[in-house]
Parts: sequence; C-alpha cells; structure tokens
Amino acid sequence: MNKMPLIGLGLATIGASGKTLDVFFPLIAFAGGDLKSSNLYDSWNPLMDENIFEIQDVEALNIEDEITLSALKSLNSNIKLILCRIQEDIKIQSIEEAYLKLHLISYKFFQPNTLNLDNLFNMLPNVAWTNNGPIELESINHSILESKRAHRSLEIKSIDKFPRLTDYIVPPGVRIADTSRVRLGAYLSEGTTVMHEGFVNFNAGTLGAAMIEGRISAGVIVGKNSDLGGGSSTMGTLSGGNKLKISVGENSLLGANAGLGIPLGNNCIVEAGLYLTGGSKVEVFDRDMVSQGVVKADQLSNQDNLLFIRNSLSGAVEARVNLKSVELNDALHKNQ
Repeated sequence: MNKMPLIGLGLATIGASGKTLDVFFPLIAFAGGDLKSSNLYDSWNPLMDENIFEIQDVEALNIEDEITLSALKSLNSNIKLILCRIQEDIKIQSIEEAYLKLHLISYKFFQPNTLNLDNLFNMLPNVAWTNNGPIELESINHSILESKRAHRSLEIKSIDKFPRLTDYIVPPGVRIADTSRVRLGAYLSEGTTVMHEGFVNFNAGTLGAAMIEGRISAGVIVGKNSDLGGGSSTMGTLSGGNKLKISVGENSLLGANAGLGIPLGNNCIVEAGLYLTGGSKVEVFDRDMVSQGVVKADQLSNQDNLLFIRNSLSGAVEARVNLKSVELNDALHKNQ
C-alpha cells in the first residue's frame, strides 16, 4: 500500500455560485513511489504554497501522456484544473481532499478503513447528479426550465453527496449490472461481480473475486471467493451507533435475505433469511453435534468454519461446524 505525502491532479467542477461541486482525479503522484510517480510528485510539489493550487500553465505539470495533456488544454469554462496535496492522513479539510481520498480507495491505492475520513460528510455538498454533470440544488429548477425551453435532455440520476463510481473510475476486471448502486469510494477487486440488487458503499468493498447480490455497507470488507446472496445485508457504522467493523472472510456465504452484524470468519455460511446480530443468542455445537452452550453471536466473531442456521423445530439459532466449502463459479468472475 502507498503512503503519504501525495498529490492529485484534479478537474474541479465549479457551480454557478463559484463553489466546487466535485473533483475528478485522473492522475495521482506519490512521493517515494515508482519512478514515474516520484518524478511527477517532485515536479508538482514545488509549485504549491498551499495544499490546494490552481494550475494556469498546463505545460508546467511535466505530463508525458499527449492524450491527457491535450484533454487538459481544452477544458470547459466551469472546469478548473487543480493540484491537491495530502501531506499526512488527518481529518478532511476540503472538498478537494474529500474527493481525493475517495479516489485513493477506488483506485485501490488504500484499502477501506485505512484512511482518515473524519469530516467527510461535512465537506461534501449535496448536489443533483445529472447527465450533464453535477448541478447545485439552488440552480436545478433553472436548469430544468432551460432544458425544457431548449428541448435538451436533462436526466437527474440522484440527489446525493456521493456520485456513482463509474462516472469517475471503471475498475479493471469487474462487472457492475447497475452502476447507480456503487458509490465513488468503493473498493472493487478484479473478479468482482455486482449484480442488480447488489450495492457497495464508499469505504467498503471486496478484497478479491466475489459475487455481490446483497449490500456492502460503509466500512464493510468482503474477502476473496465469498458470496453475498440476493437481498442480504451487512450492518454498517454510519447509523445506529454501531462502532464494530463488520467483515466477511474468505470462501464464505451470506445467504439470500440474510443479515450480518458480526465479523464473519473464513469458510463460514449464514443460512438464507437469518439476521445474525451481535446480541443474537447462539447455541454452539462441536463436530459431533454435542452442545457447547449458548453464547452471544459477537463471541463468535472472526471464527472460521461455522454454519449459522435457525433450527426449524425450535427456532433457536445454532452454530455448527461447517463441513462444506464455498466455491465461486470461475466462469462468472472472468470479467475481462
């Protein structure tokens, strides 16, 4: 994983009020990184007195890619070319830094839960995301009127603080059936498939090939070769006072319409329809099906080879030794 300091070259969209609405970072340079990254950082760093700097002379950036250089020379009037520097991983200070940190996760330079995202929501403005880019909410009614008058299409995709991932970054080797269900700041590893009912929030994602037909909430990570069944849910940390980081280990299955409120270990299964919260009472059985007593589910956090089921006769939640292995269909995850 990369470390600070770093500089992002960004295209900032400026609203009618003069405020920054979003920033796209096509290039990120690390100090002490590979040769190209280090050279870019060393050439950009002396340009900056502050951590945010507007670029007036594109040639001064020392960019070798002619296609990128040409694109940066022909920007629209509401687009500003900026450099944003992060010298240490502290609380977010600006919208530019907020977008840079989201890009760092989605580019997979940093894994979820490894960057300080404090103050993120305070920095991100709530905007209308349209087929013409972000528009300030104060201007959206005027934009709708103008589009009708001119017979131009204006599609409002969402009103939110977060845009969808694929408007900025298309991760290699993934499939996303409905791109509106994956936010910028999601971390999607190669071989991941996100089906129509799947959802991946910011600062969350997959650490290897995975089948996602359920919800990956903010802060949740899913290990390689794991499967979140249709309609399943992982408990996040954004609401309800939950501070525990939920995760799904490798080679594990969260059944259709199941829910998870504890970190799940490797080679585990939660049966369809079972919502397992940290306070759920679970009777634990050994390999010979001898009861080992009843515990709270959170005492089984991160333990491997467990099968969580609800006894169809008594209704009690049980944890048995999982004798099955979860295997993904390789053909479904070769996403080249």
